[in-house]
Amino acid sequence: MERTLSDLGVGYVDLFLIHFPIALKYVPIEARYPPGWFFDESVEEPKMEPDAVPIADTWRAMEALVGTGKVRNIGVSNFNIQGLRDLLSYATIKPQVLQVELHPQLQQTKLLRFCKSNDIVVTGFSPLGSGSYVELGMAASGDSVLQNEAISAIAVKHGVSPAQVCLRWGVQRGTTLVPKTSKAHRLYENLAS
Repeated sequence: MERTLSDLGVGYVDLFLIHFPIALKYVPIEARYPPGWFFDESVEEPKMEPDAVPIADTWRAMEALVGTGKVRNIGVSNFNIQGLRDLLSYATIKPQVLQVELHPQLQQTKLLRFCKSNDIVVTGFSPLGSGSYVELGMAASGDSVLQNEAISAIAVKHGVSPAQVCLRWGVQRGTTLVPKTSKAHRLYENLAS
């Protein structure tokens, strides 16, 4: 947290998340920052190395950060209902946010209903589909929700882009979204959704 605050040039952050519900072996900041997914990227076949750190320990550390004033709100990412139920069973401060992949081809209806009933805000990442997975070799470009025929037809009917249809769909469901773009014109298009 100290390194994050220093990098950002701020005294606190509004939201701090557990990125993934699996603890990975610690990589010292002096060795590599940010640590990334793999423990040792220099080996021929880098891999993740899990560590036996309970989520409860990580959550207690997050709650302690709230107590210091360096973090205003805490949450989780990539948790399912079972993980949230477990977390809620011992949390002194419940998660304010759950961030998950969310788009018309991955609607997460039960998870959204659970979060709503527990006053947890849902933020959807990859709201335009799993395009970021293409560059990682975990999806094909044809898997994109932006190529979906129904989404394209809705876009044509309303004179908007398929991305705008997806973003409006997410917003109308009561979720917050974090679309990725590196193009200024797409940023303006996203804001107009």
